[in-house]
Amino acid sequence: MEEHIASLVLLGVISWTTAFLFIRKMFPKRSFDFCNRLVSTIHATVAVTLASLSVEDWKCPVCPQASTSSPQQQMKALAVSLSYLIYDLVCCLFDKKFNLDNCVHHLVSIVGIGAGLAYQKCGSEMIAALWITELSSPFLHLRELLKELGYRDTDLNLAADISFAAIFTVARMVGGPYLSYVTLSANNPFIIKAMALGLQLVSAFWFYKIAKMVKYKVIKRTGPKQVDATQRRD
Repeated sequence: MEEHIASLVLLGVISWTTAFLFIRKMFPKRSFDFCNRLVSTIHATVAVTLASLSVEDWKCPVCPQASTSSPQQQMKALAVSLSYLIYDLVCCLFDKKFNLDNCVHHLVSIVGIGAGLAYQKCGSEMIAALWITELSSPFLHLRELLKELGYRDTDLNLAADISFAAIFTVARMVGGPYLSYVTLSANNPFIIKAMALGLQLVSAFWFYKIAKMVKYKVIKRTGPKQVDATQRRD
């Protein structure tokens, strides 16, 4: 089983790399980051879909807790995302803008998923974590894609910002703490509990940055109008 999973992860890394090179060939005038974000958007869509199909009971998505992972959870969802995270971590090293918090997030996720696959436990919790963390990702990447396409500081870009912030807040700051509590309370290996707590701390840090970003964007868009209105009254 472990050899099969390792082969699947290796195949996944090769597949994600090939997808990036293909997209890079299709859009030669676009930046490295643009092409990588297209790959990331594809992964987020695939990950959420596979995670949704892997849930055993939607009445209790995190049940059974601390249980043995099913083959579908291990091989189709977790291994696919683990291979993507390895690919994307390497891409971060080649990108012009080095993002430390993104690298930390990837390392925590890689260790967490890797430990889950090694122990063959916590399938339900890890599938729920995958669903929660990737749900907002398409809107995260859409924000940056729109900027490179020439839609910076437009209503469309603002809508993408607000959509991302709203989904991230509900998923990571409502569903995330609950999932962390469930993972920490269940009879899971220590490293799984540590990674769950670490991922939630990273999410809280990102939530703080996102809240500042949205506040800045809203003030930037509404500020001049308020100034004009004041001048007209004067």
